[in-house]
Amino acid sequence: MRLPGNTPKSLLLSLSIAAALAACQKPASTAADAGAAAPQADASAYVLDDSTLPPMIGFKADDLDAGKSACVDFSGHVNGKWLAANPIPGDRSSWGAFEALAERSLAVQRQLAEQAAGRANSTGVDKIVGDFWATGMDEAKINAQGIEPLKPELAKIDALTDTASIADFLRASAADGNGYLIGIGAMPDFKNSDINIAATGQGGLGLPDVPYYSKPEYQKIRDAYVAHVAKVLELSGVPAAEAAAQAKDVLAFETRLARVSKSNEEFSRDVGLYYNPVSPAEADKLSPNFPFTKLFESQGVKLPAMFSLSVPAYHAEVSKMLADVPVGQWKSYLRFHLVDNASPYLSDPFVQQNFEFYGKTLAGQKELKERGKRVLGTVDGQVGEALGQLYVKVAFPAESKAKMQALIKHLGEALKSRIEHLEWMSADTKKKALEKWAAFEPRVGYPDKWREWTGLSTSRDSYIGNVLAARKFNYRWDIGKIGQPVDKTEWGMHPQTVNASYNPLANQITFPAAILQPPFFDPKADDALNYGAIVAVIGHEMTHGYDDQGSRFGPTGRFENWWTPADLAGFKARTGKLVAQFDAYKASNGKHLNGNHTLGENIADLGGLATAYDAFTKASAGRPDPMVDGMTRDQRFFYGWATVWRRNFTPQELEKRLQTDEHALAEYRAIGAPSNMPAFAAAFGCKAGDPMVREGEQRVAIW
Repeated sequence: MRLPGNTPKSLLLSLSIAAALAACQKPASTAADAGAAAPQADASAYVLDDSTLPPMIGFKADDLDAGKSACVDFSGHVNGKWLAANPIPGDRSSWGAFEALAERSLAVQRQLAEQAAGRANSTGVDKIVGDFWATGMDEAKINAQGIEPLKPELAKIDALTDTASIADFLRASAADGNGYLIGIGAMPDFKNSDINIAATGQGGLGLPDVPYYSKPEYQKIRDAYVAHVAKVLELSGVPAAEAAAQAKDVLAFETRLARVSKSNEEFSRDVGLYYNPVSPAEADKLSPNFPFTKLFESQGVKLPAMFSLSVPAYHAEVSKMLADVPVGQWKSYLRFHLVDNASPYLSDPFVQQNFEFYGKTLAGQKELKERGKRVLGTVDGQVGEALGQLYVKVAFPAESKAKMQALIKHLGEALKSRIEHLEWMSADTKKKALEKWAAFEPRVGYPDKWREWTGLSTSRDSYIGNVLAARKFNYRWDIGKIGQPVDKTEWGMHPQTVNASYNPLANQITFPAAILQPPFFDPKADDALNYGAIVAVIGHEMTHGYDDQGSRFGPTGRFENWWTPADLAGFKARTGKLVAQFDAYKASNGKHLNGNHTLGENIADLGGLATAYDAFTKASAGRPDPMVDGMTRDQRFFYGWATVWRRNFTPQELEKRLQTDEHALAEYRAIGAPSNMPAFAAAFGCKAGDPMVREGEQRVAIW
């Protein structure tokens, strides 16, 4: 489900509107532009060497563990052997189908970036990609520069003296795309999703989620964070003893912010929190020490009659903190976040310290990713669609797009039929649901219109210089959309991204090119595997339009209630059963999953898989079962689904996911939806009482 600010609520990633609005305080990511078509990349200059790419993975009969019953431990039966034979690489905190395919995408991207960097006198996207790659890979120059590129900003922070100067600094930093705490961005108006309005939300925290600042179980993480802050400050030039004291001030500063901030779970389960229309005058009254009228003026944005001010208590607290937090504490906070945000692009000591906390402590990553992968991550984050233009020319065959479009059509027809035959929904609500179904817009592979990059100046002089230039360019591009019509040709994902998404404000489903490969999609595979994998993914994204939050938006993307009271009550009763199902699952560390936090994704999984099975059954009608490798086509359908969810996490990443991720753990996504489907029990001969058979009141059926 894609949310405001071009941030997708997707098949895999734990992104949310909170992240979208926090983008006002963080470097902006890229998406398609509303401007004229960009100059096309010269695809003839790029050659892909397939022989050097990592192998594709997909379902294989040899992966099955005959010692584990499909009716008892379906995830272990399908994925246990593969996961045991494919441990998490040292430079990752998780490993499975998504990550393996992402590695292949990175290998393609690297070839393209290297070739772009080797071209002389290039222009357009070729130059942008080449400049980022060349400067990012110049380790000697980056190490020689050290912290020198940040000294002008550090001097500005050192010069702060009072509330007024701090507020001026916050506004000036935001204008450069390097905002702290508060900034603005564009998002579609919830009440008129054809127009972009200005929006702002909470930010300013360095730990993954609000509970990290208060729960006793995260005390060790807090202690490690303080040590990390101290080390970063020390690397920036603060004497060790002073840095240690300032680090405690930074944690206290952020803890105060956390007390008035919303958690990931709160945002994911109440999309309405993001939309709080106010006038600038009303916002100024709430935040007198950081007036929004002055913020809009400083960003060069025409003062709007209304904008969305999410989490008012947060903004009120920031205003109070400008008045009562000592200037020295503000300077410590700003200095740390300036350097911490820049650390991945600085010399080795900064990179290593960044990894020690965010990679090793928080995620359990054993090794720092090699420089090429890190640079490609930067390219994707700052100018990803530029690289995407090159990617689709060499890595996305036309026949894949054509077959995907046909599969989307088949899935859509099956979903329509399921809605039409829902017994628990009244005719009035069903009519509205079908109107929304008719308005779905699928997007496959890559945007029809590429983003325009005119005005972004990159060079071979400085890696962080290119990053800062892109941040400012992306931020100016984003706020330039305020007050303008929404360009629905924009994508919130890049073609090289292994993911898929749904956008409720435009009723669009998006499938980037990189996910349209095994194990998700294989034009050469039998229908059973494709329907169980990519077609179920299609169904997942469509069902997001009808999950507990997507169902609060109408066919045009307007935030509205189209349910009768009785139907809404019935819907909540059914989703409540799904919450209970996932609450009962327990992770390997002994902690239970959070069925409420993961509800939207679990609804999408259940609806998507059930609808894909209907589409598969219709497509197979009248045809003999091919019995591939001795397996029925129904069995292979469910094997296709489970293979997508083969995934392991480091203990640290597992802990973080349980708190922050709105997606259930992969092993439970493999079993959660199938266990509610009688077709699964029939396919594997499961009997009442088997763990994979949910019957009677336990069985959940929604869409």
